Amino acid sequence: MSQIDYETFYNKVGKENGWDFSSLQLMSEGVKWEFYDEVTKRVKKTDLLLDIGTGGGENLLKIASSLQLLIGIDLSKGMMETAEKNLHNSNVSNVRFAQMSSNSLQFPEGFFDVVSCNHAPFDSREVSRVLKSEGLFLTQQVSEADKINIKEAFGRGQSFGEEDGSLKEKYIRELEEAGFSDIQSFDYDATNYFQKPEDLIFLLTHTPIIPYFGEEKTDFDKLNRFIGENQTNDGIRTNSKRFMILAKK
Repeated sequence: MSQIDYETFYNKVGKENGWDFSSLQLMSEGVKWEFYDEVTKRVKKTDLLLDIGTGGGENLLKIASSLQLLIGIDLSKGMMETAEKNLHNSNVSNVRFAQMSSNSLQFPEGFFDVVSCNHAPFDSREVSRVLKSEGLFLTQQVSEADKINIKEAFGRGQSFGEEDGSLKEKYIRELEEAGFSDIQSFDYDATNYFQKPEDLIFLLTHTPIIPYFGEEKTDFDKLNRFIGENQTNDGIRTNSKRFMILAKK
């Protein structure tokens, strides 16, 4: 299969895991920020926040005390089922979840003070529409050169072969066209060390980094070769490349 069915994939992952990778034993060097920390630095207690592509809602529940109301949306039914379970098991009362496409946000114009989006697609015009005047949009996305040595080892992967920085330029251009005037972008390329092969297998199974990982007969041979070539005293080495965009309406 040359193109992954993302909706089916995320429904499956949502029911199994939500978007919780806290069990991974992973060491990182060079990470410049944590996305939801950056969100909380820029919000007020009275703000209303929309989180696009919220997954299992774990991050939203962690920052709930920083805002008045938080609404997380995701296209995946599986993710939303996990998010509702996480909400039910929490002591949080100011978070809501809804299954919804980011291309058609079912909210009034100018409803939110802040919109966040972590590793999910978004529609710049829809974001602008639901944001108040002077409202803030923050997004973190995966760069094309993320996990590049893994993709090279497998000869395939998410955004493999695409020019690094293309997605960031596309989003900045679309945000400008949607009426955002103050746009800033930031990047980092961190080194990751997975402590065990099982940690790396968990990541590849629960993300689309290598589409349909494990379904090709040679996948585990390629993985074993990759581990042998990238094993260090600190763990199995790869990279995590991210960019963040801050845009004020």
